[in-house]
Amino acid sequence: MKQRNVLSIVVPLALLIVWQIVGSRPGMQAMLPSPLVVLTAWHEWIFGQAGMGLDAYQGTWLANVEYSASRVLIGFLMALVVAVPLGLLIGWSRLMAVMVDPLVQMFRPIPITAWLPFSIAAFGITNMGSISLIFLGGFFAIVVNATQGARDVDKNLVRAARMMGASPWTLLRRVILPAALPNIFTGMRLGLGIAWTAVVAAEMVAVKSGLGYVLWDAYYVGRMDIVFADMASIGLMGFLSDRLVIWIERRVLTWRLLQNH
Repeated sequence: MKQRNVLSIVVPLALLIVWQIVGSRPGMQAMLPSPLVVLTAWHEWIFGQAGMGLDAYQGTWLANVEYSASRVLIGFLMALVVAVPLGLLIGWSRLMAVMVDPLVQMFRPIPITAWLPFSIAAFGITNMGSISLIFLGGFFAIVVNATQGARDVDKNLVRAARMMGASPWTLLRRVILPAALPNIFTGMRLGLGIAWTAVVAAEMVAVKSGLGYVLWDAYYVGRMDIVFADMASIGLMGFLSDRLVIWIERRVLTWRLLQNH
């Protein structure tokens, strides 16, 4: 275990060393600031006192993280509420598959950024504009995985439930949904990652706050140290939210863990 832990940091450490060497060379500061410069800027962005000094970003990190995280949470939960039932119905009902699945597959390849003009036209420069993009980003990943989960349900379980007199609603709620949960959690993890991508794209254009807005603003004024610190912040938030989904999955799917053992 100790050897594995050591090996897991070898590549990141090597990359940091190379980055430090390259970033410390003359003329590289404006394009690729070194890790030490980025860490210093990140520290001031987090712990500095807002409104003090000449650094406009100082002490504003937490507020911008809260803006972005709240948008991701709202948009992702909206996607979850709509995509899970719809995906189960598409996967289980031939009629729903014929009626709805072609539309899902047609709209799914459209990039999130392609929806930006429509979002701004429909909602303006508001929170709802960014939330709508986050909803779309999470929706397709969840609905596709929920659909596949419903299609993969063991038919013997369905036959047994029907023989015991289960109604279609009971069958969907007590048999299909539990069996599809592993796929649904996979979709949630994928959708959450896309949601963080969507919030950055949305905040660059559709709102004036959050990590995406700071990323674009810092680039515009030439603060590449803040740009890299912002990128690291987005990656960190995405990682932590993914760990949260895994933590919930392990507690919801306890039966699966026991089955694997």
